[in-house]
Amino acid sequence: MDEPRWLDEQEERAWRGYRRMRRLLDLELARELMQDAGLSEPDYDVLSDLSETPEQRLRLSELADRMLWSRSRLSHHISRMQQRGLVTREECATDGRGSVVVLTPAGRQAVEAAAPGHVAAVRRHLIDRLTPAEVSALGTLSQRVIDHLTGHPEAKG
Repeated sequence: MDEPRWLDEQEERAWRGYRRMRRLLDLELARELMQDAGLSEPDYDVLSDLSETPEQRLRLSELADRMLWSRSRLSHHISRMQQRGLVTREECATDGRGSVVVLTPAGRQAVEAAAPGHVAAVRRHLIDRLTPAEVSALGTLSQRVIDHLTGHPEAKG
């Protein structure tokens, strides 16, 4: 077995810094979203994904793929959101086995009320801490890793 390629000091600093930043950023954004809008991050993700579709509806399986969640986990979460009146669930017209998650007027109102504060928090805690060049680099680097992890052809090699 080959010896592992251990991280050098600079790589270790980058890796640990990224992990700590991600955790702190996720925690702070989640805390502010709940405090300001009464929504969890998954609530916001579901509502914003639905609000961005023309018919404000998505198959549960597609929504699960977008969120990187199992269908079972998302189904349980959607049930809780249904109880709060944020979404409804309908049988899929083209496939009786699947279901479609639909944004309700209350869900649309919730995401529209939450979005300005959430965007302000993203700016305050991340975007405004970086120069425009750093924001561009972050986008490029993020996409490169996403392409690699999702098997995008351009990431091979």
